[in-house]
Amino acid sequence: MRIAFYAPLKSPNHPVASGDRQMARMLVKALEHGGHSVELASELRFYLREPDSKSFDALKIKAREEAARLARLWDRDGKPDLWFTYHPYYKAPDLIGPELALAFGVPYVTAEASYSRRRNTGLWADTQALVARAVEQAVLNICFTQRDRQGLADAVPDAAFGMLSPFIDTSLFRETPARGCPTRLVTVAMMRPGDKVESYRMLAQALGSIGHLPWTMSVVGDGPAREEIKAQFAGLPAERIEWLGAIEPAAVPDVLYSGGIYVWPGFGEAYGVAYLEAQAAGLPVVAQDVAGVPEVVRDGQAGFLTPPDDVAAFASAIERLLARNDERSIMAAEARRFILEERSLGAAAARLAELLAKIPVS
Repeated sequence: MRIAFYAPLKSPNHPVASGDRQMARMLVKALEHGGHSVELASELRFYLREPDSKSFDALKIKAREEAARLARLWDRDGKPDLWFTYHPYYKAPDLIGPELALAFGVPYVTAEASYSRRRNTGLWADTQALVARAVEQAVLNICFTQRDRQGLADAVPDAAFGMLSPFIDTSLFRETPARGCPTRLVTVAMMRPGDKVESYRMLAQALGSIGHLPWTMSVVGDGPAREEIKAQFAGLPAERIEWLGAIEPAAVPDVLYSGGIYVWPGFGEAYGVAYLEAQAAGLPVVAQDVAGVPEVVRDGQAGFLTPPDDVAAFASAIERLLARNDERSIMAAEARRFILEERSLGAAAARLAELLAKIPVS
């Protein structure tokens, strides 16, 4: 099929790295791997940081202009077989695809759409209504987690759903990793206000309680909250922590291979691409049992998921893996097997092909 792909939150070509950009790129790869022709329909970013009506109105105007541009293009060159929107939610609804798909009779599909009733206040209620209408129109809404599916089903019970497990391109992790330092902890996370700062805060507190153990830690990440985050770790021995800053995605596997355990609390994580990459590199994970993390980390098999907000339990799980090398090795092997066999690009492409094959196209 010829597929028009759109990610209102962040285009696959956006200059700033993030999990959203990475998953958008991987979805395109998975669709192409399945034999589809994928074209980036638009690079218009429709993102509202705050519920500001003026910004919303300005973005709506840009969306109408972009829809008109695409309509002219399709009239001239022919319409696509399918419109595919990645990650529409209350701050980044799709204001281009639904209108065009209806006008041209093109099947409309979403992936990782989300809906949260607690956001139904003020302008966010209006933007969530746009998401709900798009989900209702879609011939298929591809959900990555049961949490997202339940949220959508509560809002739009008659919508069409299909499941696709979160995945990564495992080609960078196919080489069997050399044995990393078992006491080196690794985390890869952006440094921005909100849930990321909270996760770093919890991590710093947990490490502070296991200072008697011989751990070191490598941190990959950067962002506007960098200084605030570094201040949270100020009470820990500076020589134990390696701040690597932002690095190219292709360099991340080498950092992961050098470590022994991946540690990240994961407040607010939709699922966390970094958890998948860490396991592909053979690192067991210590995280919280929150949000979408259980969709990508199997508790007790490839790591430990601890109760939310329980710093002591989080620290204890890290301590256990530091102290029990045999258990850590068993979990490392299972983590790597799980990702390479069940959460690879090939597995995702096969599942997408199965889902899209059910959609009639003209």
